[in-house]
Amino acid sequence: MSAEPRVSIHPDSSVLMAAIAARLITKLVDLQDKHGEATVVLTGGTMGIGSLKAVAESPAAAAVDWSKVNFWWGDERFVGRDDADRNARQAHAALLSQINVDPARVHVPGAKDDFDTAEEAAADYARRLAEAAAAEHAADMSDDRPEKPGALPRLDIVLLGVGPDAHVASLFPEQAGIREKALTVVGVRNSPKPPPERISLTLPTINTANEVWMVVAGDDKAGAVGLALAGANPVQVPASGPRGRLQTLWLIDEEAASRVPEQLVRKSPTGA
Repeated sequence: MSAEPRVSIHPDSSVLMAAIAARLITKLVDLQDKHGEATVVLTGGTMGIGSLKAVAESPAAAAVDWSKVNFWWGDERFVGRDDADRNARQAHAALLSQINVDPARVHVPGAKDDFDTAEEAAADYARRLAEAAAAEHAADMSDDRPEKPGALPRLDIVLLGVGPDAHVASLFPEQAGIREKALTVVGVRNSPKPPPERISLTLPTINTANEVWMVVAGDDKAGAVGLALAGANPVQVPASGPRGRLQTLWLIDEEAASRVPEQLVRKSPTGA
């Protein structure tokens, strides 16, 4: 059952990034206590990468066993692997290069050096997700496990930014990607935001996550946030589509929150 969204508003983007970092660290520790490991799907953009930098700078980051965290990406630019636009490269600089990660648990999407087309890179990422799901299934000896593994591993947390046009990951309004229902990962062509070729998790994949965290700051996002939380059609407003199975959390600053329906707003003295 998908969770209805909850909104938590913070004074500005710097406070918001610190709050996201603190929340992520706490959640990863809790997940590791429960499962022995944790899986997080990263996002790029100013907020996504800034939040990872805030994690790296937090003294509490040492509480996480980073060698037992699985990292995936919600989307990636289909450019050369060393291109500065790559979300994975930015995440490496902000956080992954500074913690004790297990390279086998860092699942970087394929680049233009490795594949001829975005569709081929997407198919490879889908294959790797399915392989992780099969390995997870084989390791799970509980009596209530399904007879066959699914196409996706357990995704504990999916982090998503939102564009001014309300796109999430690389799922853009009215384009084929946001309409895709069968594939777990899709190749994107003619993106309205450069670079034009990308790969992206699809909305059905995102919505298998236990928790989806929408991380958004800035008044240029306020219209998109307001429409998404008002329940607009995801084909026109992709940001309205993500729903975590257990929790859907909008972590936003006051500028991005200016058009949020009042009944959805949760404010606290600390902004937590």
